[in-house]
Amino acid sequence: MYAVVKTSGNRQAKVFVGDVIRVEKLEAPVGDLVELDSVRLLVKDDAVVANPESLVGAKVVCQVVGHGRGKKIRVFKRKRKNNYTRLQGHRQSYTDLKVNEIVG
Repeated sequence: MYAVVKTSGNRQAKVFVGDVIRVEKLEAPVGDLVELDSVRLLVKDDAVVANPESLVGAKVVCQVVGHGRGKKIRVFKRKRKNNYTRLQGHRQSYTDLKVNEIVG
């Protein structure tokens, strides 16, 4: 049994029970339970459920494992012939979730 869940923005993740997924930072303490209720697809016992009306009660229950920050990305801008350069760094914050249960 697995599900495809919308996590944040336009991102989707295919999750199985026991998986650890990385999503954008959530304001939840470590050890707290989080419900992802925007399930897009549900597959159980070789039956595929993709109808939005059938997925109204479906949800994925996850536990917050930890928080962190990703690898540094360098953003470099340059305009030639104008003596213009800018260098900026960025680190994206994330939350690790462990999938405990798929309800549907």
